[in-house]
Amino acid sequence: MKILITNNPKVDKKFKDLRIEYLSDGGLLDVLIRVRDEIHNGARLLTHPLTSSIKPDETPFKSVLIQKGDIDKLDMESLEIISNSIEVAKKFLNNKKNIVYTEAILEDFQIIDLSVITSGIESIGG
Repeated sequence: MKILITNNPKVDKKFKDLRIEYLSDGGLLDVLIRVRDEIHNGARLLTHPLTSSIKPDETPFKSVLIQKGDIDKLDMESLEIISNSIEVAKKFLNNKKNIVYTEAILEDFQIIDLSVITSGIESIGG
């Protein structure tokens, strides 16, 4: 079963044919940690958690597609990727300036994340 983990309301509304776990109050790091938790429970990554050229401190939105798997089998490649992604995100977020985004800019970030995850889903035939 494929699960799309996101904190982006535009992604939550678009993909009705996928199971979505929508973290409405979560930030980018919350999404990555939730993905890591699922990997520990046997899931594997279908899309990379740090896709696009937007740095983790430049956008509050993130969407990651995973495949639920066998709880007895840990996908070490997925675990390494998500662990590294969390560390990168933490480094960037620790150095983040206190920027307050306007609603228009937040909308733009949602559209970018939606575009990136849509492209990823289409490329894997999801």
